[in-house]
Amino acid sequence: MRAVSACIVLLITTGTASIGPAGQPSAAGVEQGRRIYETRCLDCHGPQGRGDGVKAPFLSPRPGNLVSAATAAKSDKDLLNVIANGRPRTAMPAWKDQLSEEEQRLVLRYIRSLVRFHHPLTPPPPEP
Repeated sequence: MRAVSACIVLLITTGTASIGPAGQPSAAGVEQGRRIYETRCLDCHGPQGRGDGVKAPFLSPRPGNLVSAATAAKSDKDLLNVIANGRPRTAMPAWKDQLSEEEQRLVLRYIRSLVRFHHPLTPPPPEP
């Protein structure tokens, strides 16, 4: 049962298109996405995707935290829509005219790779 749960979490957090042969995000795709992210997104969203880039203090509203639980819970379709069409009344531009659909997917693949789930430090309570 734990293996099934782990697979579901992996699919939700990485998207099925970004799964490599070992069940991990494709290293090549993540690297390509990282390069695009660093060129287009880093100044606002920051190096770890936390919305703390060098331009962030000057933007209202502040850039989104791409590693938050709320963002991680969004579907790939929803996030690709934001990448493609931007966010109205924010500094988030529409990238559909500057990045191909494949480049947009690579950026999403990289963003998904930033989200890391950790095992809790305390053991779970004993079962009854």
